[in-house]
Amino acid sequence: MRKDGVALLRLFRWLEAQLKAEVGVTEAGLALQLIVFRSEQSDYVGESFPAIVGYNANGAIVHYHPDPDHSAVIYPEGILLLDSGGQYLQGTTDITRTIALSDPTPQQQLDFTLVLKGHINLAMAQFPEGANGIQIDTYARQPLWRYGLNYGHGTGHGVGFFLNVHEPPQGFAPSVGRGSTVIEPGMLTSNEPGLYRTGQYGIRTENLVVCERADKTEFGAFLRFRTISLFPIDRRLIAENILNKEEMIWLNEYHAEVWKALSPLLTAEEQHWLAEQTQPL
Repeated sequence: MRKDGVALLRLFRWLEAQLKAEVGVTEAGLALQLIVFRSEQSDYVGESFPAIVGYNANGAIVHYHPDPDHSAVIYPEGILLLDSGGQYLQGTTDITRTIALSDPTPQQQLDFTLVLKGHINLAMAQFPEGANGIQIDTYARQPLWRYGLNYGHGTGHGVGFFLNVHEPPQGFAPSVGRGSTVIEPGMLTSNEPGLYRTGQYGIRTENLVVCERADKTEFGAFLRFRTISLFPIDRRLIAENILNKEEMIWLNEYHAEVWKALSPLLTAEEQHWLAEQTQPL
């Protein structure tokens, strides 16, 4: 996860420089450049799946993959969604970040923050042993449901150890099948709620979480999740007034963990960039 975080950091810094220099970058070109940065990390073998790079309206297409011959050019305006993963000898990654390329609108901030609230709800969940993915899926949807919003895919899938990035049997989903599996300690699963406005933009925030034992009381054993993906969440897209105190603490603690894990692997300039991205709210 540290290696993957470094590769993503270098990609987004590279994209910023290209946009500032007014050099045209396509969605497909960005995906190829990410492979370059990941391949610089030791024990990297290849992508865990072809990167989903959705600029503005293309981000609203849930499983969109850019066509090298008909790929949108990215400009310093709007929103970019990047869902990607790598295969390293130490494990498999899958991470999604949605970033603002210009000043976001209030609607974009609201949408992004509701998705983030759902992501944090699931990340902080504590639940009784025996709970399944259907039950846990609702943690991520509740903030969106309160606004009459939803998304049409599962909230998470199993991830194998240097195996399949979409690996059964578990997952967080609203229907039987993958969602019926009981969540057990040791399972590695994605946490990726989203929101998609057709013809405008897509938003998704994804980290991988490991299920662990939490507590045992007179009411039985309880489990929780530990987030292990390591990359900042774009603070520019957050409507801070919508986050409650507990959610803000989680985000600040997560960013502190990202800084602690990644900063020793970075140059001074890269550390400065990361410090800006992980400032507490």
